[in-house]
Amino acid sequence: MTSPQTATGPAAEQAAPVLLRNVRLGSGGPLAHLTIDGGRIAAITPDAPPHPPGEVVDAGGRTVLPGLWDAHVHMVQWASARRRVDLSGARSAAAAAELMAAAARGGRHPHDEALMGFGFRDGLWADRPEPALLAWSDASGQAVALVSNDLHTAWLNRAALDRLGRHDHPTGVLLEAECLDAVARLGAADPAVVDRWVTDAVTAAAARGVVGFLDFEYADNLADWTRRAGHAPLEARVTCAVYPAHLDDAVSRGLRTGDVLPGTGGLVRVGPLKLFVDGSLNTRTALCNEPYPGLPESGQEYGILQTEPAELERLMAYAARHGIHSAVHAIGDRANTIALDAFEKVGCPGRIEHVQLIDRADLPRFARPGLVLGVQPAHATDDRDIADHHWAGRTDRSFAYADLARAGGQLQIGSDAPVAPLDPWPGIAAAVHRTGTDGRPEWHPEQAISLADALAAASEGRRTLRVGDRADLVVTEHDPAALAPHDLPAMPVFCTMLAGRFTHRADQATP
Repeated sequence: MTSPQTATGPAAEQAAPVLLRNVRLGSGGPLAHLTIDGGRIAAITPDAPPHPPGEVVDAGGRTVLPGLWDAHVHMVQWASARRRVDLSGARSAAAAAELMAAAARGGRHPHDEALMGFGFRDGLWADRPEPALLAWSDASGQAVALVSNDLHTAWLNRAALDRLGRHDHPTGVLLEAECLDAVARLGAADPAVVDRWVTDAVTAAAARGVVGFLDFEYADNLADWTRRAGHAPLEARVTCAVYPAHLDDAVSRGLRTGDVLPGTGGLVRVGPLKLFVDGSLNTRTALCNEPYPGLPESGQEYGILQTEPAELERLMAYAARHGIHSAVHAIGDRANTIALDAFEKVGCPGRIEHVQLIDRADLPRFARPGLVLGVQPAHATDDRDIADHHWAGRTDRSFAYADLARAGGQLQIGSDAPVAPLDPWPGIAAAVHRTGTDGRPEWHPEQAISLADALAAASEGRRTLRVGDRADLVVTEHDPAALAPHDLPAMPVFCTMLAGRFTHRADQATP
């Protein structure tokens, strides 16, 4: 599922001509000059045109690359998480609860809104979330919600449960679909306010070289992005996932995957139907062939199955009959087998999202024509300790990007923001170097992919710049190949262009 190579609509028509002087064409490429007009690359020349049209921007030998895409985001959750209490440093349930208590004591959050925290990872906690740890909030009556880094767990206080009509819930810990619903309801704000948050988040993404993303927000994304595009020109291309609750509406409107939504300046397209096979690693709900260590026998020690195979195939087939592809969430090895089985039985194109743990017997099947693997390499370095514990003895086939690529799988890199920040460079670096910025040794370096492959996977498969291509570009301060592993995640961006229009310029940024 790729965007067309030429820009259309008002975004392209409004872009004034630009000459990018003295840019290197890709990592290690030659010095050249790019003339951009009508939203496309109009010329690539070794010598600067004597009478260039429009503005001239001297890149000073910086590197120009195809603009970057984030192949998996939850935009409203990411925009909201940027304003929530940061729980990423909590090493226990008690510590997470104290961070929330400190935020409540700060008095900067409106009492009538839920106090939301985001980013805890409880996979290695010695204690567990429980009501008593949030009892400090009972006197105030303010709703308090803590959301896990993987978005699959929500820990709520009594007031939050009451607001949801769940006052009889014994633990306040909600998983999977219940979690998604609770977070959406508790975090709801006026659409105009949310849209401002989203605008800020998209502007920040453009400053990191992002020209587009696939939005898997748990919402009516087609309606929300049509509204946003109607208010102001968008700073990125958006492909909108469709959830089952909105599938019939999309079908009744005759919408198909890849269609441009009217009134969006050609920048918003219909995406895939989002379906879930399993949960997540951190929550120990990813569906696996082997049990999680230490979990009691309950039928869920192997993870959980969110959608029965027959129902998964029914929904995929219904969508496919109406021209809508499917994106199937699968993290555990058993879940990935089920997803592959469904694609083979239905015979439709689409995506498998995450592909974190695989059965090696399935490797050839990931090369299925029309199948895209949406992966998040930053999770490999973020979750290595959790994987080493809960998937002990299997991590040689987890986050197995080299094996998938060698088998012929088509990789696209995303962040799963807010699980990781909406910034493609940490994911690119993790895919290539299999380590983060903490100086730790490489984790399963045999699963690293090349820089060229990682950059292509982060730009919808675009590897080169050609005359006639859409002018969705990023100019980086350094050649990516020249940066050390710990420097690549923070790659400075000189400018970003969308259909020939600047969406970020470091030389004009507000101090």
